Amino acid sequence: MKVELIRVNDSFHFEATGASGVVVHTDGAPDIGGHNLGARPMELLLMGLASCSAIDIVLILKKQRQEIEDFRISVNGDRTQEADSQRSPFRKINVQFFLKGQLDAAKVARAVQLSMQKYCSATAQFEPHCEITHEIFINP
Repeated sequence: MKVELIRVNDSFHFEATGASGVVVHTDGAPDIGGHNLGARPMELLLMGLASCSAIDIVLILKKQRQEIEDFRISVNGDRTQEADSQRSPFRKINVQFFLKGQLDAAKVARAVQLSMQKYCSATAQFEPHCEITHEIFINP
């Protein structure tokens, strides 16, 4: 897998392009001189986790002929600054799955479990240093 990043302006706005050819914009926060022209890098990490899991879950539920009318994921990440460093990695992440439709709760729970524990590579990337929890809401 390869990603290329190019600087767009004289500040912190960048364009990233992956093998798919899709362009993603990133930018720094206004307090460091960014202009809100793209997502923050740490936001992209959580977006990647949500997207990875969402794809798994939709694939699994489609195979089980479950009808998803609406699907939303909310991810909350807590960061902790490392001692003697400016780095603030995620230490706790909570993923909330909101699904609507003609859904069997047991099948949804199993799909989420499979994604979080077996299929989602983004989740695996975080697990060694981060506690990941999840909640499921069906037809809230």
